[in-house]
Amino acid sequence: MTIDTTQFRKGLKIEINGEPFVIVEANHVKPGKGVAFVKTKYKSLETGRQQQENFRSGDTVDTPNLESREMQYLYKDESNHYIFMDNETYEQLRVSETAVEPVLDYLKDNMTIDILFHNGRAISVDAPNFVELIVAQTDPGVKGNTAQGGTKPATLETGATIMVPLYLEQGELVRIDTRTGEFVERVNK
Repeated sequence: MTIDTTQFRKGLKIEINGEPFVIVEANHVKPGKGVAFVKTKYKSLETGRQQQENFRSGDTVDTPNLESREMQYLYKDESNHYIFMDNETYEQLRVSETAVEPVLDYLKDNMTIDILFHNGRAISVDAPNFVELIVAQTDPGVKGNTAQGGTKPATLETGATIMVPLYLEQGELVRIDTRTGEFVERVNK
């Protein structure tokens, strides 16, 4: 299926030369003289690299064959690949470390993850917007030192380090926003 440049907008997924991209910016320009065009900035869904290109009004591009599936993280094998299982078919999938890298700070056993496939090949991994992780190590809070709402570093069970409020202690369960990498709230067990 093809898409006309008049449909270009932020977030639209397109395919150029067999590679899937997502449009980051699309400005429709109608100059006084000449042909209208769309000034476009787009990002590769595979590599993350960004490109800019002007498309003439009326040009067409392909729509990528994309599929998103929820899969459960099982383990990391000896060849640094991450093994996921499809929750419906129980089929197991090996995903390279580079594809999983954006979510490594939040990845723990049995977590459900969205994996994006292009023509049947896994190209990116997305963590849920919020995850709950245990604080593995942090300095004890100092009593009376919370008037200004200070923060301190804390290492999570996955090895990631984030800033948390002074009152948090080791072993507590916290909710993290995976889009920003920031502490959201303490979770009661």
